[in-house]
Amino acid sequence: MALGLLPFIHPLRRGRSAHDMEDKVLTPPAEAVVTADDKGGPMAAHIKPTSKKLLALVLSSLDDDKAEDVVQIDLRGKTEIGDYMIVASGRSTRQVAAMSEKLIDRVKHTFGFTAKVEGKDTGDWVLIDTGDVIVHIFRPEVREFYQLEKMWLPADKPTATN
Repeated sequence: MALGLLPFIHPLRRGRSAHDMEDKVLTPPAEAVVTADDKGGPMAAHIKPTSKKLLALVLSSLDDDKAEDVVQIDLRGKTEIGDYMIVASGRSTRQVAAMSEKLIDRVKHTFGFTAKVEGKDTGDWVLIDTGDVIVHIFRPEVREFYQLEKMWLPADKPTATN
């Protein structure tokens, strides 16, 4: 018998049933999330990132793509929709659409899941929902019109429009 095979003892010979081993092999870890791929393909498990890791990726992506007037709003304890909200601006519809597309790709590549997106086709206001971090990317005129930050920032904290 080869030396590399000596320490191996088949699990069924150690008193474990086939059912126990099947559960151990087929059950993903508690922190794993099971999703389908974009094309409806087979299910795959990925590890759900923390909100801090998602936030860091979002801020890094927006910085790399030259987002302007980036505002980070801490939602913890205020709402169940997420832990953080990011509001940022792009100079044009093309830049807003490109920043959102790159952010979506980075989330998918880094964490293995696809964020939910609304408004990417028009490029005026794109909403990207990564679960714990919600990202709004606006053209400046649209951002000024909606003033989304005013709803979520504390009253004593001035915004760019005050």
